[in-house]
Amino acid sequence: MIFTHQAEADIEAIGDHIALDSPLRAVTFIRELRADCLELRTMPERYPLLQRHRSSGVRRRVHGSHLIFYRVNTDAVEILHVLHGAMDFDAILFPGK
Repeated sequence: MIFTHQAEADIEAIGDHIALDSPLRAVTFIRELRADCLELRTMPERYPLLQRHRSSGVRRRVHGSHLIFYRVNTDAVEILHVLHGAMDFDAILFPGK
């Protein structure tokens, strides 16, 4: 399991945002979010490829109102980004396309 620097920054920003209202919930939410990411080590192909970008190999798992974007490599699952579902993830994941 590999978390990119972008994914780590996303998770930190999510935690910081939630902590503004509830520091305790921020801790539990991030723990749950990371657990869902780590669960991808088992059968990572069970979640769909992004329809418009199938050739990229990027898949998406839903965690509440957030989306976990990842790629399955030959030796590891790579968490690329974790974004709120309302965000324009195409522009973030595939800039310039």
